[in-house]
Amino acid sequence: MKKILLVILIISIYSFAANAQPIGANNLVFDSLATRWDEAIPQGNGMLGSLVWQKAGKLRISLDRADLWDERTGVDLTKFNFAWVRQHVANNDYDTVQRLGDDPYEAIPYPTKIPAGALEFNVAALGKVQQVKLDIATALCTVAFDNGVVFNHYVHATKNIGYFGFENLPSASVIPQLMIPGYNNINANGTGNSVEGQGLQQLRYAKGTVTKTGSSITYHQPTTKGNYYEILVSWQVLPNHHYIGQWTVTYNQKAMLPALSGTAKEPTGWGTHTGWWSKFWGQSSVNLPDKLLQKQYCLELYKLGCVARKGAPAITLQAIWTADNGNLPPWKGDFHHDLNTELSYWPCYTGNHLQEAATFTDWLWAVKGENKKFTQQYFGVPGLAVPGVTTITGKAMGGWIQYSLSPATASWVAQHFYWQWKYSMDTAFLQTRAYPYLHEAATFIENITQLQNGVRVIPLSSSPEYHDNSINAWFTHYTNYDLSLYRFALSAAAEAAMATHHASEAAHWQTILQQMPAFDVNETGLTVAPGQNLDESHRHLAQLMAVYPIAQLDINNAADKSIIDKSLRQLQAKGTRNWCGYSFSWAACVYARAHQADSAVKQLQIFANNFCSVNSFHVNGDQKGGQYSSFTYRPFTLEGNFAFAQGIHELLLQSKDGYVEVFSAVPQSWQNVSFKKLRAEGAFIISAAMQNGVITSVTVLAEKGGMLHIKLPFKHAQIANAFLDEKGITTIPLQKGETVVFKP
Repeated sequence: MKKILLVILIISIYSFAANAQPIGANNLVFDSLATRWDEAIPQGNGMLGSLVWQKAGKLRISLDRADLWDERTGVDLTKFNFAWVRQHVANNDYDTVQRLGDDPYEAIPYPTKIPAGALEFNVAALGKVQQVKLDIATALCTVAFDNGVVFNHYVHATKNIGYFGFENLPSASVIPQLMIPGYNNINANGTGNSVEGQGLQQLRYAKGTVTKTGSSITYHQPTTKGNYYEILVSWQVLPNHHYIGQWTVTYNQKAMLPALSGTAKEPTGWGTHTGWWSKFWGQSSVNLPDKLLQKQYCLELYKLGCVARKGAPAITLQAIWTADNGNLPPWKGDFHHDLNTELSYWPCYTGNHLQEAATFTDWLWAVKGENKKFTQQYFGVPGLAVPGVTTITGKAMGGWIQYSLSPATASWVAQHFYWQWKYSMDTAFLQTRAYPYLHEAATFIENITQLQNGVRVIPLSSSPEYHDNSINAWFTHYTNYDLSLYRFALSAAAEAAMATHHASEAAHWQTILQQMPAFDVNETGLTVAPGQNLDESHRHLAQLMAVYPIAQLDINNAADKSIIDKSLRQLQAKGTRNWCGYSFSWAACVYARAHQADSAVKQLQIFANNFCSVNSFHVNGDQKGGQYSSFTYRPFTLEGNFAFAQGIHELLLQSKDGYVEVFSAVPQSWQNVSFKKLRAEGAFIISAAMQNGVITSVTVLAEKGGMLHIKLPFKHAQIANAFLDEKGITTIPLQKGETVVFKP
């Protein structure tokens, strides 16, 4: 018996090590269906999304599609521009600016993301729910009832179809009902703001039509400007008390579905669906001793697999899980580029999910033409600017215009083109996408700034949401936020120009970079702007951009360390009362870069414990009575979730300043931790393990070949051609496909 148990134990340990992320301990399991949409079981494939929960005692599947948008114009950019704003700021006449630039976002319900509808099943006769489970390995949701009935649902990974089925039904009477959004509900409450969401009836759509047959329902909903969407659901009764069904949502296209086949649990296409998810989970894995962080990390990776897919739009605030509460989604479900979209893609690079990351750069490239029009119309200079708040086609939506029309946004989104190149070393992408985009962003910086006495100055600058949308939110000197982004874009453009053999252009960008001022630093560390310290708790960590994600300051450099340490002391002194959930995720990345491992882990634990719904959704506010933050509301957005995943990566592996650092911020209390196939800049795939507090090995695969510069947490055995410098960085040339193993 002891031998048998030992074999079982060995097999269990091996299975955990090989499949650290999708193991059962990290699934969502409940003993009842959620009664709120933002606690539902989330599923999706980048384009289609669903939420499984209950409403008024009925099993409900909320349906969504990423490109369902109302793009009617809200803010009118023909009425003002950047020069006009500058003049009104100078004249201390800012009410006029707010009426044109800020107010329409709140006053007008569109442009906005819109929901599709929902399916409901009357399951009252099935008795009590025994278990609700999301298997994150296969993205399958099952609902088991006391009487033996099992409901299954999933959204196919590569087909725009959702599948459902019932097993062991006493009769085939539990047929779906289609619930349409309340676009025509004249009795609904139409009040609300951009956080709560205005009522859907404010969009004033014509009434949709519902067509039923014995085994299908079709819903056709006109929206605006001749656009429409359709929902089609069909089902089929099978022998042995089973039946299966499928649904789809289409935009400006007649909804059609293939013939149904298969079983209630495994309809046609199940194999290709599970194959996609198996490949996704096989890209990388992380094994942590902290069960809370391990589970949250796995659920973040699962959600990433649900919302990022080639051919789908980029990740919006809620992606494919638009609010199903009769209102528009929080902040209109739009594309926020003052941190939200950027943070959402942070974990893709180190996490070895470059294909998922490409959904952002693909979308940014697709809307670049619209962004160029905006650049000329609003700023009136060559180059590329990107609105900070946009529609699905890249049109500006307004809002607090210091940020929604910021001149620095293109530089931040450009970092994702840079990262896509640096982590893949894809020369074709560098030549056709990364450098052209960086070139346009750098050109804009050159033209929006002016050279005075050898230093480039900017007419107006801001730091996201500092002083909210008042006139005081404008600064006449660079904020450290804008400056870090400008310095990054110019540096990256110079590097990309040199890599594409444009030496003269590289020299030009270096010249512009050298004309930029240094960061504003005083006894508090990095300030918000000259004359403006971080004087209050603030949710956006914009003043720390140079630490992370821009990484222009390195803790391994003594001068930089002093600045970083002072900045973090100031951050701690001001506290977290005005932080949102994403602030803690971002702070974890910053603390990890500062080698303050325990502080980084604490931020991650606070995020998972206090700022997430039971289904792992980041709901912005502190859900434990304001323990850490005065924000106690619950508008769901995704960026905090994905920044959390990157916070985990930053503990384990960092790419910075031309080298890679392994186990860069692991707490001493973590005695057993490992990761497999994380990705570093230079296209190096790295795995490492620590057992009983001892790092046993670090394995590096050179995907493209090149010079590896790596800082290891131990003195390694001698390796041919390896050189160790005085900073503890090992340099070794590797050929394409070559693997090197470092051991103590």
